[in-house]
Amino acid sequence: MTRDPALDRAPTTQNTAQNTARNTARSQRRDRLAGLLVEARQGNSDALDAIVAELTPVLWHTARNQGLTQQAAEDVIQTTWLTLLRHLHAISVPGALIEWLVTTTRREAWRVSRASRKDDLPGDDTFDELPDGVLTPDELLVDDERRRALWHAVESLPKRCAELLRIIAFVPRPHYDAVAAALGMPMGSIGPTRGRCFAKLRLLLAKDPDWSS
Repeated sequence: MTRDPALDRAPTTQNTAQNTARNTARSQRRDRLAGLLVEARQGNSDALDAIVAELTPVLWHTARNQGLTQQAAEDVIQTTWLTLLRHLHAISVPGALIEWLVTTTRREAWRVSRASRKDDLPGDDTFDELPDGVLTPDELLVDDERRRALWHAVESLPKRCAELLRIIAFVPRPHYDAVAAALGMPMGSIGPTRGRCFAKLRLLLAKDPDWSS
Protein backbone atom coordinates (compact mmCIF):
# COMPACT_ATOMS: atom_id res chain seq x y z
CA MET A 1 0.00 0.00 0.00
CA THR A 2 1.30 3.44 -0.95
CA ARG A 3 1.68 5.79 1.98
CA ASP A 4 -0.14 9.09 1.75
CA PRO A 5 2.56 11.85 1.64
CA ALA A 6 0.24 14.07 3.67
CA LEU A 7 0.70 11.72 6.61
CA ASP A 8 4.45 12.40 6.57
CA ARG A 9 3.84 16.15 6.64
CA ALA A 10 1.23 16.11 9.38
CA PRO A 11 2.65 16.80 12.86
CA THR A 12 2.33 13.94 15.30
CA THR A 13 0.32 14.34 18.45
CA GLN A 14 3.55 14.07 20.42
CA ASN A 15 5.25 16.85 18.46
CA THR A 16 2.20 19.07 18.84
CA ALA A 17 2.18 18.47 22.59
CA GLN A 18 5.92 19.22 22.81
CA ASN A 19 5.52 22.47 20.85
CA THR A 20 2.63 23.51 23.07
CA ALA A 21 4.66 22.73 26.19
CA ARG A 22 7.65 24.73 24.89
CA ASN A 23 5.48 27.72 23.99
CA THR A 24 3.86 27.59 27.42
CA ALA A 25 7.28 27.42 29.10
CA ARG A 26 8.51 30.45 27.13
CA SER A 27 5.38 32.40 28.00
CA GLN A 28 5.83 31.53 31.66
CA ARG A 29 9.47 32.61 31.47
CA ARG A 30 8.43 35.98 30.08
CA ASP A 31 5.80 36.38 32.81
CA ARG A 32 8.34 35.47 35.49
CA LEU A 33 10.86 38.00 34.19
CA ALA A 34 8.13 40.65 34.04
CA GLY A 35 7.31 39.89 37.68
CA LEU A 36 10.98 40.23 38.61
CA LEU A 37 11.09 43.63 36.89
CA VAL A 38 8.12 44.82 38.94
CA GLU A 39 9.86 43.64 42.12
CA ALA A 40 13.10 45.36 41.06
CA ARG A 41 11.19 48.62 40.63
CA GLN A 42 10.03 48.23 44.22
CA GLY A 43 13.64 48.05 45.41
CA ASN A 44 14.18 44.30 45.49
CA SER A 45 17.86 43.90 44.57
CA ASP A 46 17.58 40.11 44.50
CA ALA A 47 15.00 40.38 41.72
CA LEU A 48 17.35 42.56 39.68
CA ASP A 49 20.21 40.11 40.27
CA ALA A 50 17.99 37.28 39.02
CA ILE A 51 17.22 39.20 35.82
CA VAL A 52 20.91 39.88 35.23
CA ALA A 53 21.88 36.25 35.85
CA GLU A 54 19.22 34.86 33.51
CA LEU A 55 19.47 37.28 30.60
CA THR A 56 23.19 38.05 30.45
CA PRO A 57 23.82 35.00 28.18
CA VAL A 58 21.13 36.27 25.79
CA LEU A 59 22.66 39.75 25.71
CA TRP A 60 26.15 38.31 25.30
CA HIS A 61 24.99 36.43 22.22
CA THR A 62 23.36 39.61 20.91
CA ALA A 63 26.52 41.69 21.36
CA ARG A 64 28.87 39.10 19.91
CA ASN A 65 26.62 38.74 16.86
CA GLN A 66 27.50 42.34 15.99
CA GLY A 67 31.13 41.31 15.50
CA LEU A 68 32.49 42.75 18.75
CA THR A 69 35.54 41.42 20.56
CA GLN A 70 35.05 39.71 23.90
CA GLN A 71 36.15 42.83 25.82
CA ALA A 72 33.94 45.14 23.76
CA ALA A 73 30.97 42.81 24.23
CA GLU A 74 31.52 42.78 28.00
CA ASP A 75 31.59 46.58 28.03
CA VAL A 76 28.38 46.73 25.97
CA ILE A 77 26.57 44.35 28.31
CA GLN A 78 27.70 46.34 31.35
CA THR A 79 26.40 49.52 29.72
CA THR A 80 23.09 47.79 29.00
CA TRP A 81 22.60 46.82 32.64
CA LEU A 82 23.54 50.32 33.82
CA THR A 83 21.02 51.73 31.34
CA LEU A 84 18.34 49.44 32.75
CA LEU A 85 19.12 50.69 36.26
CA ARG A 86 18.58 54.27 35.09
CA HIS A 87 15.37 53.38 33.27
CA LEU A 88 13.71 50.77 35.47
CA HIS A 89 10.42 52.66 35.27
CA ALA A 90 10.69 53.53 31.58
CA ILE A 91 9.53 50.11 30.34
CA SER A 92 5.80 50.67 30.10
CA VAL A 93 5.03 46.97 29.59
CA PRO A 94 7.06 44.73 31.94
CA GLY A 95 6.49 41.81 29.56
CA ALA A 96 8.58 43.68 26.97
CA LEU A 97 11.71 43.55 29.16
CA ILE A 98 13.52 41.13 26.86
CA GLU A 99 12.84 43.22 23.75
CA TRP A 100 13.95 46.38 25.56
CA LEU A 101 17.22 44.82 26.71
CA VAL A 102 17.99 43.24 23.33
CA THR A 103 17.32 46.52 21.49
CA THR A 104 19.45 48.48 23.96
CA THR A 105 22.30 45.98 23.59
CA ARG A 106 22.15 46.14 19.79
CA ARG A 107 22.17 49.93 19.76
CA GLU A 108 25.14 50.11 22.08
CA ALA A 109 26.95 47.40 20.12
CA TRP A 110 26.41 49.28 16.86
CA ARG A 111 27.66 52.50 18.49
CA VAL A 112 30.80 50.80 19.79
CA SER A 113 31.39 49.08 16.47
CA ARG A 114 31.06 52.32 14.54
CA ALA A 115 33.27 54.19 17.00
CA SER A 116 35.97 51.53 16.74
CA ARG A 117 36.10 52.17 13.00
CA LYS A 118 36.47 55.92 13.70
CA ASP A 119 33.28 56.76 11.85
CA ASP A 120 30.84 59.40 12.94
CA LEU A 121 28.63 58.24 15.78
CA PRO A 122 25.14 57.39 14.51
CA GLY A 123 22.04 59.26 15.55
CA ASP A 124 19.05 57.62 17.17
CA ASP A 125 17.32 57.25 13.79
CA THR A 126 20.11 54.88 12.73
CA PHE A 127 18.52 52.18 14.83
CA ASP A 128 14.96 52.50 13.56
CA GLU A 129 15.53 49.63 11.15
CA LEU A 130 17.16 46.37 12.22
CA PRO A 131 19.50 44.77 9.68
CA ASP A 132 18.53 41.57 7.89
CA GLY A 133 19.48 38.34 9.61
CA VAL A 134 19.19 39.68 13.17
CA LEU A 135 17.54 37.26 15.57
CA THR A 136 14.31 38.42 17.17
CA PRO A 137 14.05 38.36 20.99
CA ASP A 138 11.93 35.19 20.78
CA GLU A 139 14.53 33.55 18.56
CA LEU A 140 17.22 34.58 21.03
CA LEU A 141 15.25 32.88 23.81
CA VAL A 142 15.03 29.71 21.72
CA ASP A 143 18.77 29.93 21.04
CA ASP A 144 19.38 30.40 24.76
CA GLU A 145 17.27 27.32 25.51
CA ARG A 146 19.35 25.31 23.05
CA ARG A 147 22.62 26.47 24.64
CA ARG A 148 21.28 25.52 28.07
CA ALA A 149 20.23 22.12 26.72
CA LEU A 150 23.67 21.61 25.16
CA TRP A 151 25.62 22.34 28.34
CA HIS A 152 23.18 20.37 30.47
CA ALA A 153 23.86 17.41 28.17
CA VAL A 154 27.62 17.98 28.39
CA GLU A 155 27.46 18.00 32.19
CA SER A 156 25.50 14.73 32.04
CA LEU A 157 28.39 12.98 30.27
CA PRO A 158 31.13 11.08 32.12
CA LYS A 159 33.59 13.47 33.73
CA ARG A 160 36.39 12.83 31.23
CA CYS A 161 34.07 13.50 28.28
CA ALA A 162 32.71 16.69 29.84
CA GLU A 163 36.23 18.00 30.52
CA LEU A 164 37.40 17.19 26.99
CA LEU A 165 34.40 18.81 25.28
CA ARG A 166 34.71 21.95 27.42
CA ILE A 167 38.34 22.35 26.30
CA ILE A 168 37.37 21.84 22.66
CA ALA A 169 34.56 24.38 23.00
CA PHE A 170 36.50 27.18 24.69
CA VAL A 171 40.06 26.84 23.43
CA PRO A 172 40.57 27.80 19.75
CA ARG A 173 42.29 24.90 17.95
CA PRO A 174 43.68 23.21 21.06
CA HIS A 175 46.86 21.21 20.50
CA TYR A 176 46.59 17.56 21.42
CA ASP A 177 49.77 17.72 23.51
CA ALA A 178 48.27 20.52 25.63
CA VAL A 179 44.97 18.65 25.99
CA ALA A 180 46.82 15.47 26.94
CA ALA A 181 48.77 17.34 29.62
CA ALA A 182 45.66 19.08 30.97
CA LEU A 183 43.61 15.88 31.24
CA GLY A 184 46.39 13.38 31.94
CA MET A 185 45.52 11.37 28.80
CA PRO A 186 47.79 9.65 26.28
CA MET A 187 47.92 11.92 23.24
CA GLY A 188 46.99 9.06 20.90
CA SER A 189 43.73 8.44 22.75
CA ILE A 190 42.35 11.97 22.46
CA GLY A 191 40.96 11.61 18.93
CA PRO A 192 39.10 8.33 19.55
CA THR A 193 37.88 9.55 22.94
CA ARG A 194 36.58 12.77 21.38
CA GLY A 195 34.67 10.74 18.77
CA ARG A 196 33.04 8.56 21.43
CA CYS A 197 32.16 11.61 23.54
CA PHE A 198 30.53 13.38 20.60
CA ALA A 199 28.52 10.23 19.84
CA LYS A 200 27.25 10.11 23.44
CA LEU A 201 26.43 13.83 23.29
CA ARG A 202 24.44 13.43 20.07
CA LEU A 203 22.37 10.65 21.66
CA LEU A 204 21.57 12.82 24.69
CA LEU A 205 20.65 15.84 22.56
CA ALA A 206 18.43 13.77 20.29
CA LYS A 207 16.26 12.95 23.31
CA ASP A 208 16.01 16.58 24.48
CA PRO A 209 13.05 18.47 22.96
CA ASP A 210 14.69 21.83 23.73
CA TRP A 211 17.55 20.88 21.42
CA SER A 212 15.76 18.95 18.69
CA SER A 213 12.92 21.46 18.24
